[in-house]
Amino acid sequence: MSSANEPHLNGAYYGPSIPPPNKKSRSYNRPGRGGGSCNPLSCLCGCIFNLVFQIIITIVVLLGIAVLVFWLIFRPNAPKFHVNEATLTQFTLSPDNNTLYYNLAVNMTFRNPNRRIGIYYDKIEANAEYYGKRFSTRDLDTFYLGHKRENNVGTVFVGEQVVVLENDDRSRYSTETNDRIYNIDLKLKLRLRLKVGWAKPKFKPKLECELKVPITSGGRVSSTGFQRTKCDFDW
Repeated sequence: MSSANEPHLNGAYYGPSIPPPNKKSRSYNRPGRGGGSCNPLSCLCGCIFNLVFQIIITIVVLLGIAVLVFWLIFRPNAPKFHVNEATLTQFTLSPDNNTLYYNLAVNMTFRNPNRRIGIYYDKIEANAEYYGKRFSTRDLDTFYLGHKRENNVGTVFVGEQVVVLENDDRSRYSTETNDRIYNIDLKLKLRLRLKVGWAKPKFKPKLECELKVPITSGGRVSSTGFQRTKCDFDW
């Protein structure tokens, strides 16, 4: 039952009217800095980048697995090289015109230590050097070296060549002439193929042999003979 002081409500009550909004204070939606939809071109570039990255990672992993399987099956070992003998009968440097007269014979052993890999020696370039100065070059016969095989290769460097030595190297030459033992480097540039099943990958390794060669001339023989020398192999 209504109170006498309570106003009588007839119908809906709507309350006070809402004033119209001010145009200057009218709000508008601005795109958020941190959210919203991405640019279609940026999304496409991102997807392509992720796809390429995943493909590269997959290729690297597969190559790593292939190399591991290859090593486990074939167990490849680097070829072995030795200079068995070196004979020097002339090694005279003219003080007048820096001409070196030489006669050097060397005998080398090429050995293939692998059980499942053959080696084709397609090119063998042998260079004789004295303190970094090349004085002779020879191209050796090519050959194929089978599993666990070795081959003896010989060559002769003979002739004359202008060789200009620095003061320290000329002093070393004088000392070695007195000792009758010369420090001569034999460097080989190779072009070879490995026979691995049906595959024949190509390589261009280098060999370096640091030789101490006694000279035999004029009936005089050095008291120290040549020592068999192992060569350094670099892929």
